[in-house]
Amino acid sequence: MLTKTSFQGKLTKTENLFIPFVVAGDPTPEMTIQYALRLQKEGADILELGVPYSDPLADGPTIQRAAKRALNAGMSLRKAIQLVPELRKNGVEIPVVIFTYYNPVLQLGHEHFFELLEENGAEGVLIPDLPYEESEEVRALAEEKGIEFISLVAPNSDVRIKQIAEHARGFLYCVSTLGVTGERSGEMSADSLSFIKKVKEHSPVPVAVGFGVSSNDDVKLVREHADGVIIGSKIIRLIEDGLEKVQQGNENEALEDFSAGIHELVK
Repeated sequence: MLTKTSFQGKLTKTENLFIPFVVAGDPTPEMTIQYALRLQKEGADILELGVPYSDPLADGPTIQRAAKRALNAGMSLRKAIQLVPELRKNGVEIPVVIFTYYNPVLQLGHEHFFELLEENGAEGVLIPDLPYEESEEVRALAEEKGIEFISLVAPNSDVRIKQIAEHARGFLYCVSTLGVTGERSGEMSADSLSFIKKVKEHSPVPVAVGFGVSSNDDVKLVREHADGVIIGSKIIRLIEDGLEKVQQGNENEALEDFSAGIHELVK
């Protein structure tokens, strides 16, 4: 029997989850905290805190721009993890999942990486470019530290769906379409909906759908078929819309506009 993790203790429900993604340090660490607080106020259940990376294989142009802004401002894997206690001090209570590519983890070292996560109170980790078959050591360290290792399953994972889903922890990130992240137009295909249904049949944890969710209609559609919705690029776009105001010192106005946009997106 696995011990109840801090992630499970902070997650207050397992259905109708809203899981936003922001890039740590975009446009500044202080604003990341403020955006996280606004997201929590608008009903976010889990926060994906993205670590900016120079070669993000799964990210579309919107998140790439955010990563570039954060990197230019000096953000790193270590600093992103150290932002978690600052989020807590300022009132963020929902689980925080560190979203990072594998190369920075490898550079830091597996054990040191998980020690940092534990010391700074991160509840989960998601590494999109680490294949399930090569994640055994990382998953074992995560379990040892009481940190949820979030798995991803994609439409091209067909023969692996059952294996990945059955070993999922925290929540299962279901990639709705192949390709990179970004806003898309049009409803999900019948194949995508069939895929989500298959994943749910095998998953012991909530199944959340991401990639291409960019409107309230998309959110409503995902809610009909999955346990949660993951939104990244659209949220980054809302942050971008307020960049000029932030640069001019009108942070409060930018935050009010951001809250209004999030409310419209997930109402």
